Amino acid sequence: MFEKKFPVAAAWEFVLKCHIYIRLSIIKGSFNLAKKDVKTIFCCQACGYQTPKWMGKCPECGEWHTLVEEAASSGLTQGPMYGLPASRNEPVPIDSVKIEDAARLSTHIKEFDRVLGGGLVPGSLILIGGDPGIGKSTLMLQVLHGLTAKEHKVLYVSGEESILQIRIRSKRLSTISPGLLVVSEIEIESILSMLESVKPDVLVIDSIQTMFNADLSSAPGSVSQVRESAMRLMLMAKKTNIPTFLVGHVTKEGAIAGPRLLEHMVDTVLYFEGDRNHVYRILRAVKNRFGSTNEIGVFEMKEKGLDEVANPSAVFLSERPENSPGSVVTASMEGTRPILVEIQSLATPSYLGTPRRTVLGIDHNRVALLAAVMEKILGMHLMSHDIFMNVAGGAKVDDPAVDMGIVSAMASSLLDRAITNGTVVLGEVGLTGEVRAIGQVDTRISEIKKMGFTRCLLPKSNLKRMSVTKGIEIIGLKRIEQVTEMLFP
Repeated sequence: MFEKKFPVAAAWEFVLKCHIYIRLSIIKGSFNLAKKDVKTIFCCQACGYQTPKWMGKCPECGEWHTLVEEAASSGLTQGPMYGLPASRNEPVPIDSVKIEDAARLSTHIKEFDRVLGGGLVPGSLILIGGDPGIGKSTLMLQVLHGLTAKEHKVLYVSGEESILQIRIRSKRLSTISPGLLVVSEIEIESILSMLESVKPDVLVIDSIQTMFNADLSSAPGSVSQVRESAMRLMLMAKKTNIPTFLVGHVTKEGAIAGPRLLEHMVDTVLYFEGDRNHVYRILRAVKNRFGSTNEIGVFEMKEKGLDEVANPSAVFLSERPENSPGSVVTASMEGTRPILVEIQSLATPSYLGTPRRTVLGIDHNRVALLAAVMEKILGMHLMSHDIFMNVAGGAKVDDPAVDMGIVSAMASSLLDRAITNGTVVLGEVGLTGEVRAIGQVDTRISEIKKMGFTRCLLPKSNLKRMSVTKGIEIIGLKRIEQVTEMLFP
């Protein structure tokens, strides 16, 4: 009976299949155990937040669908950091540390050197961010070309363009020089090996989001890749004293893409601002360990690249209308430089339940605050009007000294009366309607005179500390009520 249903050959075949199945199960189980040793985490590609499980929304930055699975750690960080030998450093008194006055490298672009604080500091790591097409790569090529004028050897590493594309763009910008070396590479180890043989004086990485480290399993542009590549380049810059530029992409909110740690690692963070539809660009420092963070550089985009704008005040006031209600000139300090800007306002009756407040170039909260002060102190019914405000030329102003200019522009538009030509208004406005003192008045007045203005309204408390000024009428104010009396008699 058994042999008919289960022949001997079939029985042995059945036993062999069971044996193979058991062995495969054992091998698969061993593989799964080995695989579990590699721990993974989910990392937010917007802010760098890490969590052991996947979530649709990042609890740190609030972005959706940005958590990507990555390896929890790599072997690089287990021992001495990034392959460098471990060393024991003993603390020393700070007054015993010798200061070596290292000369800064000039880029021969005055506006760029101004923002950096006087030039490139040896060993510094500089991060430059900006919208796509704003001119970051163009600026970097022109900066490197300026450095080659002093026979410096510079290296431009591009992860987004081929060397032929860089050559074509360099020809258009007239930045061809034998001291400017270019290479298309994204592997960070190859770049570090290249630096040992080339030994450049300045390095540019365009962009840091394209750099790739083979020791990590994640794709280029991920948080771990950006963090690892930036750390390797930072250690290289400090060890070799090579100034290094990192070009970074920005998110839709305007912040530099990648982990927030990236901005903490570098020495300087520069933002290249401007509208691609306008010719003017502004380079602004938001972090600078070797200079002021209030300086700005103004450039004009032309066919052959970026040109410096030596007198920004003349640029921003070049198309200012005369005898137009709602237009006023004020002076803002950007670091050590005073810049005259035109503030335009339009107040129209609102037929909506909530009047609109559209503001460009100024903090909209500040405009709403000053509108409430005018409503309370001056009795102007701005709460029933739509208010539109703009800083002409695409500039951005955050100096409290422009408060009086904002008040004057709104009052001029509401009353439909133009401010007399040749008048500049300065001062900070408090919630009770007082006009408060501002800083660096002498510098502002000097720029106002140079631009041909003949009358200036400013806080009365500043008159005590001012030097004698000739050729311009100075009027001191204590309350905003006096502003309307002087401007609209």
